[in-house]
Amino acid sequence: MPPLTLPRQHARTARFKLGVPRDFTISPDGARVVFLRSSGGDDPVNRLWTLTLATGQERLLVDPGTPGGTLPEAERARRERTRERASGIVAYATDAAVTKAVYALDGALHTVDLLTGEVTPLGTTGSDPRLDPAGQRVAHVSDGALHLDGKPLLTPDGPEVTWGLPEHVAAESMARHRGYWWSPDGTRLLVARVDNARVSRWHLSEPADPGRPSRTMAYPAAGTDNADVTLWLTTPAGERTEVVWDRAAFEYVAAVSWTGQGLLILVQSRDQRTTRLLEADPGTGATTLVREDADDAWLTLVPGTPARTAAGELVWTVDRDDTRRLMVGDDLVTPPGLQVLRILAVDGDTVLAQCCGDEPTERHLYSYSRAAGLTRVTSEPGVHTGTRAGGVTLVVSRTLEEHGTRVTVTGGGAVTPIVSNGATPVVRPRVDLVSLGERELRGAIVFPSGHVPGSRRLPVLLSPYAGPGGALVLRGLDDYAVAQWFADQGFAVLVVDGRGTPGRGPAWERAVHLDKLSAALEDQADALRAAASRFPDLDLDRVAIRGWSYGGYLAAAAVLRHPDVFHAAVAGAPVTDARLYDTHWQERYLGHPDRNPEAYDRSSLIADAPNLRRPLMLVHGLADDNVFAAHTLRLSAALLAAGRPHTVLPLSGVSHMTAQEQVAENLLLLELDFLRRALGPEPS
Repeated sequence: MPPLTLPRQHARTARFKLGVPRDFTISPDGARVVFLRSSGGDDPVNRLWTLTLATGQERLLVDPGTPGGTLPEAERARRERTRERASGIVAYATDAAVTKAVYALDGALHTVDLLTGEVTPLGTTGSDPRLDPAGQRVAHVSDGALHLDGKPLLTPDGPEVTWGLPEHVAAESMARHRGYWWSPDGTRLLVARVDNARVSRWHLSEPADPGRPSRTMAYPAAGTDNADVTLWLTTPAGERTEVVWDRAAFEYVAAVSWTGQGLLILVQSRDQRTTRLLEADPGTGATTLVREDADDAWLTLVPGTPARTAAGELVWTVDRDDTRRLMVGDDLVTPPGLQVLRILAVDGDTVLAQCCGDEPTERHLYSYSRAAGLTRVTSEPGVHTGTRAGGVTLVVSRTLEEHGTRVTVTGGGAVTPIVSNGATPVVRPRVDLVSLGERELRGAIVFPSGHVPGSRRLPVLLSPYAGPGGALVLRGLDDYAVAQWFADQGFAVLVVDGRGTPGRGPAWERAVHLDKLSAALEDQADALRAAASRFPDLDLDRVAIRGWSYGGYLAAAAVLRHPDVFHAAVAGAPVTDARLYDTHWQERYLGHPDRNPEAYDRSSLIADAPNLRRPLMLVHGLADDNVFAAHTLRLSAALLAAGRPHTVLPLSGVSHMTAQEQVAENLLLLELDFLRRALGPEPS
């Protein structure tokens, strides 16, 4: 058997995510942790496990065997929006006491007793099943209807109506993947009714299978109509009451938080410059204003907010002193310079948050309570996340010093590990994290294994994402496995996070307002020059750039707008025409295209096609329902019309995530071959 290569391992392990414990739920008494994990780094089938903290013993609750059924369309869409690459049990929900769970397996619903392991098939199929807090009733979504205990409760009252599901932009751009919520006492459900009648219809066909009917979806491109979303309070008997707010001014439902302290609903204006936090009366549906926030550019939706402590204090974030700060009640409880990225849990009166401080390459956990004040939970340099309940804190850690992910649970004076079965990369990244240029851009430089400084000049390969919502330059060793593989093929690989990326404050993020390209491209070029001044082996006459999604967009823009700096590019799933992306994401940064057409022109690439004079490979999945293949095809058509040679690699049956093992593996090999040919042989 030939040795395992990094491209194959990277594909087979779903980028080293398989086998790593995930989706943790801590019981309210702090005695048990429920989680998902597959048996190995190359096993995609998740199983349901429980850890008893008193003994440190892990127990397998549900082994789903080999999945093989057909997923309901709603579940397929949910997995695409969450970038889910595993199979088996990929999501579950518990009762309030964490003694019972419900899950879907190939669409078939089951419950499991978390104390005994007894599994009960429910004899029905659907998506997003959820138990009431008492664990007695199960709600789920099927064919656009909300079902309760296997029977329809709310059924579509129009051909384009669904109940209990998020609309496309909520799931893709707001990270709201739910469309219904149980009340804490189980007497009501808050349910989203989504009417897509006004939303434009886009069609996905499979050119490799012309006999297959195309798939039609409601896709609200920038400047077009959104879905009409209303919220309804319903009882298990089917009685309905509409939640009332100014939907004309605040059409986005961004988040819902229903706890024993009340029902909070966060709504957002179309231009995303104003949010209102409302409290709804569960009986009448009337809403009262809790707070209103505004910003001249946009307001960032922070995961985990809004929330309340057990004492009823609001948990929120505000942007002050160029810092996203935690607010509990009326008090700002985190200092200037400590950026709050997300609220991970509220345990009684203790808030657990993930924050970024002086070093943007690290993520740390902080807890706050009135009694203990603000406390840093993690100290080891690295990337930490986690959760908390019942006085127990679970921490998930990655560092630059060791492979893999480490999970520990701290409670009762003991630290208990949860075993990780993740694969260890066949390469060990050789990474230097550096601060580059006058803006102190954080970068990671990766050299070939065994490279001796001064021994040879190396072509440079930039491999950024560098866009809003995502940072790549982090202190996690395995994050750089692919970079090391490219380096071992003879490159110096440079990864840079520039302006627009999270973790460095609101002003840094908003540097891309009304122009998503100029600052980002400038930062990549400045970082390249600064890296070359520090590492003389970098050959600035042979510079390539590769990326996917925003990174692909940046790669294509680099060779089109700065061919003097960038000499070849591989652009995967690039957004080439800003008007073809969805409303919530694109209008956040560029405004409405009817009012800011010049912002869309500046941030699009079609008009740049005649400028191409460097090798460019465009790669796109033909089944991509997030960044449609039209982006690549339109740029390719413009390049052809301008007589500019280029390469197009269509990926049949592939969505925005290249989940297929053979495709993911061979794509890296084809990229390498293209870049080698594009940059030419090493100068003698």
